[in-house]
Parts: sequence; C-alpha cells; structure tokens
Amino acid sequence: MTIIIFLVDTSASMNQRTYLGTTLLDVAKSAVETFMKIRSRDPNCRWDRYMLLTFEDPPANVKAGWKESHATFISELKNLQAVGLTSMGPALKHTFDLLNVNRMQSGIDTYGQGRCPFYLEPAMIICITDGRKMTGLGGVQHELNLPMDYAAVPGSELTKEPFRWDQRLFGLVVRIPATPPPENQSTYIPSADDAPIDAMCDVTGGQSYVITSQKTLNLCLESLMQKCSSGVVINFEKVGPDPPPVSGEDGEVNGVEDNHLPQGYSWQNCRKLIYVPRSAQKGFAVGHWPIPEAFWPDLNSSTLTPRTAHPVVKFSCSPCEAKVLENLPFDKYELEPSSLTQYILERRQPNVAWQVFVSSSARYSELGHPFGYLKASSNLLCVNLFVMPYNYPVLLGLLEELIKVLKLKPTQKWRQQFENYLATMPLYYVTPLRRALARMGIHNLVPDQLDSCLSYSVISYLKRLKNQAKMEYEKLVASVGQHVAVSEGIKIVSHSRTSILQRQDFNELLRHYGTNMSSLKQELTEYSTFTLTVPDGSIEPHMYRNPFDIPRRQLLSQVTKMRCKFLHATPPSSAATTKQDEDEMHNIPVQQMGNYQEYMKNMPQPLREIETQPVRQHTFGNPFKVNKNIMIDEADEVMAGPQAVRKRVNIEMGCASPAGSKKRKPGPLPKGVPVRQLISPTPDTSKQKTIGMNSSGEESDGSVTTDDEDIGWHPSTDLYNGDAELGNHMDAYAMSSGNGFMYSDHQPVTENHVLSKKDQAIIAKKNLALRMKVVRQVRTPGKNHKELFCLLNVIEGDLDTRRLFIHRIIHEAMRFKRRSLAEMLTKYEETMICQEVNATNGIGGDQKPPSR
Repeated sequence: MTIIIFLVDTSASMNQRTYLGTTLLDVAKSAVETFMKIRSRDPNCRWDRYMLLTFEDPPANVKAGWKESHATFISELKNLQAVGLTSMGPALKHTFDLLNVNRMQSGIDTYGQGRCPFYLEPAMIICITDGRKMTGLGGVQHELNLPMDYAAVPGSELTKEPFRWDQRLFGLVVRIPATPPPENQSTYIPSADDAPIDAMCDVTGGQSYVITSQKTLNLCLESLMQKCSSGVVINFEKVGPDPPPVSGEDGEVNGVEDNHLPQGYSWQNCRKLIYVPRSAQKGFAVGHWPIPEAFWPDLNSSTLTPRTAHPVVKFSCSPCEAKVLENLPFDKYELEPSSLTQYILERRQPNVAWQVFVSSSARYSELGHPFGYLKASSNLLCVNLFVMPYNYPVLLGLLEELIKVLKLKPTQKWRQQFENYLATMPLYYVTPLRRALARMGIHNLVPDQLDSCLSYSVISYLKRLKNQAKMEYEKLVASVGQHVAVSEGIKIVSHSRTSILQRQDFNELLRHYGTNMSSLKQELTEYSTFTLTVPDGSIEPHMYRNPFDIPRRQLLSQVTKMRCKFLHATPPSSAATTKQDEDEMHNIPVQQMGNYQEYMKNMPQPLREIETQPVRQHTFGNPFKVNKNIMIDEADEVMAGPQAVRKRVNIEMGCASPAGSKKRKPGPLPKGVPVRQLISPTPDTSKQKTIGMNSSGEESDGSVTTDDEDIGWHPSTDLYNGDAELGNHMDAYAMSSGNGFMYSDHQPVTENHVLSKKDQAIIAKKNLALRMKVVRQVRTPGKNHKELFCLLNVIEGDLDTRRLFIHRIIHEAMRFKRRSLAEMLTKYEETMICQEVNATNGIGGDQKPPSR
C-alpha cells in the first residue's frame, strides 16, 4: 500500500491572487485533483491510500485520515479555507506522527532485528505551500524546526529522526505571479533552494519544485508520478581509496571526476532510493535478508540503541567478484538514478562488484563484514544492490565445500569453521539463514539456542510500546472531524506594581470606608480574575434574543426583518416579505444548494382542483392489466378479450352511449365542402342467390369457392385473375346485403332505403368476427393467400365500409412487414371500386375494369 499524503498550506497568505484569477489555495486544490486523476491511469493505484492534512492545530488538521472514505476526502478538499498561521514545522511533525503511530503498532520497523527493505510502508508526502516566512505564536521563524516531542508517538525515541526510510517529502512551492509570465518557458523545473522546505525534502530523499505557471504545475505533477515508487532510502558513503580510472580500447580514460558533476552531487556520498518491487503472485514485496544494524545485539542489554532513519551503507571501491551460489537466495534491488549510478555505469565494468558494509555491525570489527555488493547490470542500464547473508564470502565458501567436496556430510573440522562463522554473524540472521539452508536441503546446522536475539526486558518493552501505539492510533482515528475546544477567554493580568500605601488617595479611601477594611480590600482588588470573552465563529448569533449579537452594519435590515416577522405590519405578498424570503434563499450553505428534495418538502402544498379528474392508473409492472383510458390498435383488441372488443365496436358503430354520458354536438360545415348523397343500386335477384351468409359470417352453401387460379396475384400480370368472376361475386353480395350504397359525384339522388340501427349492429358484429379471422391469416407466415381473399369476398356493408375494412387489413400487413401482401390488397381494393362503379353505371358485371 502506497500512502500519499497531501499537506496543504492553509495560512492566510494562500489567499493571494494569481494571473489566472484564482487564489493560491485554489491552485493547490486543483493540483491535488489533477494528481489523483493522473495517478488513476497507473495500474498500481489500486494499492494507494490518500490522506489530507492542513496547517491547522490538531486534531482539526486531519481532514481525511486512516478511516475516511474517498468522498470525505473530496468534500474536505473543496471546503478548505486559507486562515491561520504558516506553522510548517508542527504540521510536518504531526504528519510523520500520523504515519509512525501505525508503524509502531504493526511492528514493521523491526527494532534490534535488522532493517528489512521488504517490510515497508511507503509514504509520499506532498506539501503544497507558497514558501513564505513561517509564522507561529512566537513570531516569525527563519528556519524550519520540527518539535521533537517523543511523547506524541510511543517508540519515537528509538529513531533519531521523526521520519522513516520509506517516507519521502516533496515540496510544491507555488509562486504564480499576479501578472502573466512569459510564454517561452523552459521545461526545466527549478528547485526551491531559498524555501525552508527544500532542506527537509533533501533530508528525506525527496525533492522540491517551484511552480511559476500552470504549465510548470503540470510538468511538476508528471514528475511526481515518476516518484511514486515503492522503495526505501539509503545513505551511501564511500570508504577507502577511489577506484583507479579504467582505460578503454582507444586509450581514453573512462570515469567521472568530481569537477564534472554539479555542485552537491558527489558520487562518494549520496542519499538515494532503492526500488523494492512487489511480487506479481503475492501482491507485496518479498525478501530474504535484512540490512544489518549499526550495533552488535547484546542479550544482556536492557535497552535498544537508537538508530538513524536512513541506514548508512558504506561501499568499498576495491573490485571483487560477484559471487552467488545455486539455490541460495539473495535479494536484488535497483538503485535510483544518481551521481553514484552514473559513475559506476560510465566505468563500463559489468563484471566488477563493490562490497557494502555497515559500521559497527560486527562484534570486533569497526567496519563490519560485507553483507552484499553493488554491481552494474549486464546491459549497463542500471546499478543493482545485491543483499546476501552476513559475511557472505565465508558462508559461500563453506557451503560450496559442503556441497561439492563433502557431499552434504560435514566433518568435525567443517563444523568448527561453521561455528566460527556463526560467532561473527548477528543473531537476527539466524532465522533467515535456517530458512535458506532448508531451501537448499541442508538441515540441523544452525543450533536452536541462537534464535533469541533480544533480551527479555527489550521484548517486554517493545510489546508495551505496541499496545500504547494501538491505543494512540484508535484515539487519533476517533479525533478526526472533531472541533477544537474554544478558549474560555483571555485573562487580564495587571502589570501595575504600585502598592496601596503609595496611592495618593489612600487617606481619602480610609475616610470614605471608615474602619471597614474588607470593603476597602474588595474595592482595591486588581483585575486578576477579569476575562475577555473570545467570540466563537462556529456559534450562530441569536439576533432575535440578544440585540447585542446584531452587527452594527446589519441593524437596519435586521429591524425590517423583525418587523415583518413579529408585527406582521405588511401582508405576506409585500415587498418586505419577498425580500426576506430572498435573503433566506441565498443564505443556504454551498453543500446544501443541490438538495432539492428538502426544498420541495418545505414548499406549501398546492390547492386541489375544483373539478377533480380521475387518477390515471399506471400499467407498469403488471402485463395483464389493461388501461381503459388509452387507445389501442386492432391487434390489442384481439388479445384484450370480449370486453375490449365490445367497447371498440360501440365506438366504431356509434351506438347509444350509457346513460349519463354526453354526446358531442356536431357543428356546421363550411360552405366549400361538396355534399354527396347515397344512392342504392337496383337489386338483382338473380345475383342474390350467389352467396348466402349465416349469422356467424361464414358461407352457407359453399357456392363462392375459388381456386388458386380464380383469386390470386401473379407478378407477370397487373390484374387479378378472374376479375369478372370476382366482380360478379361482389355485385351479388352487394345486392343481397341490402346495403349496397356508394357515393356518386355524377347524379345525386335520394336514398330509397336506410338500414335500421339493429341491422347496422348485426353487420358490424359479422364484420368484426370476419376481421378477426382475416387478421389471423395476415399474421400467419407463408405466400398462400387463397383463404384470405376468400374471406374478403364476404365482407358486408357498403363500399365505404368495405374499403375501411381493407385499409385496416393493409395497415396490419404493413405492421408485420408484408409489403407484397399489402400491394395485393391495394390491387384488390382498386378492382372492387371499379366493379362497384361499373355496376352503378349499368355496365355489365362481366366486363373487366381498365388496367392502371
């Protein structure tokens, strides 16, 4: 888990305006959001933990800590305000305490048991400030000092510095001017050398940046993304003489001299990071060997020697062979690019290694024994630190002899040499050594009595510190979000040193009070208990109860509001009340402006309508519920049942409505509308016997049975086959139905016969039953439409009724994408109209209508 802490400067100087029109605090908020957005593109972001801290006093400085969610982080970031002092030292110290209290309860530092790079909790502290003078209660501070309060976090006395080797500080000093900077800026981001935070960044292994424009800010954030790596910081120091220069093939000397490096970047002493990669299978770092402590562990010691935050690893430039043994594990860490890596790579010696030591790690040696070596990679792209067992040259020689010469059968002489090696090895190497030998298949070489490397008193002390850190951690987590206790007031202390006897009016005081010395003592008492009350901004003033809470500049507006509120001097619709409501509307906090639900709840209920309308019953969720207030098509009528069919029939035929319902009164027609009257053709009794229909709308005698050649559409022709026979059938049906009326624009005549409502209802009922059969045939797949056209021949009613019937069938065919059938129905309709017109004009029924 990578912990990323944003320490935002919330001092009053962050209210300065930039050329962008925003304040420095707004720039800091934008930088935090942009960094998180860029970081989300990295697949390693799923192990990130974000925290937000400010320069305020504890516990108000922790806005988002260990337990707060991402939503809380964003909300607190948006609500930051720039008020207070620039107390950078205490803010940094409290940030480190927030991290170290969790480290102490987890035991990740392994005090007295070596430094394990794979036991780490990498933290990246990004401090965003304006880099101005630091201020505190004591005045202006010219240097950055972190208060070393060891009682704040249990176990802080075990480390000399307030930070740890996997905690790095990066400073973003925002100095965006109020005037636009020049456009031709370089991509180089300068360091904040004059800012107090720069030295602290360098001590922790971090870096500082100066932000002068929005472009520089974006480049800085991209650079910080490269620093989000898991690793620990180590201080490398050279011991012994410098290596001799290496000559190339052309005689040129390879190497880097100190005068070629920038000032302060000497390869002989540098503090840089070593990358500790995560295991792809386990998701966390895995290692085998620790880095030795800078003291020899003593079982008789009751205390632990304090360690430095960064281990001082010394390297010798004497070339040696990079030794490894098969099946013996070792740890390999890559060094961050630095002047040391540049010097080693330019020597171009991938097979040469430099041994590394830790001073005072051995019992009788000041420099100690080697525990690994520095070596350039074979492709000369990076430098690696190989961590091996302590005093690995001796151990590798013994193990190689045991495996290759003795065939895993140690002799007495070999055992004596191995015991001498164990005497020179710190005791905290016993457990990893036993594990490594078991991996090689060698057992029972390391005695069990060497397991304990700490005394009983030290182990008890560490357990007690762990329990205290756990309690402090829970207390710190619970304090997040709490407000600072308001001071009771400022006590007035009298600085007057004048005695009562030296007062000039002493005789007058005695004469006034007489012999009552107690009253005189009370009168002459100094203001030792006099306290000035400090106003609390978090407490809302009670302007309606205490008139002294009303500010002087708001007296007039407050009097107007009080008059409207209490006296009701004006009606509710007056301008004063409207003004009061507008003021209350604009006094809502920013985080509540989007809460429309509460606003709708507080609105008055609307008055009901005088004539209430029936509530529309929704049909959502119940597929079998039919809403009777909406229109449905013919397909829905078939599926809805007889009730819906009956209602649809009543609507189409215009039958009598139920009692109490109102019928719409028809209005006058315009003058330009042509009027056409119905004419009835002369009945032909010879054709009435052609087709007979029963009450169910089916054929009674089967005389109208046609073959595929009689009724059917052929693509080669433009007419139906057997149009004459079809016309005869239609004429016979029209005469027999008794309702063979049609519109005529030639000679208007009066109708001879009008059907009764009962007959109309019977015809509508038959057509409805027939339409159900026709619709079923339209929906049936296939190209054989013989039965469909047979059903169309027995439609009852006049020409307009039959045309309406066919139009609906055409519409149904188009709904099912049957365009060929729709075209056939259209031809059928044209043929029917032509035959009706011929029959009306007295033309023989066997004559075909003209083709289109």
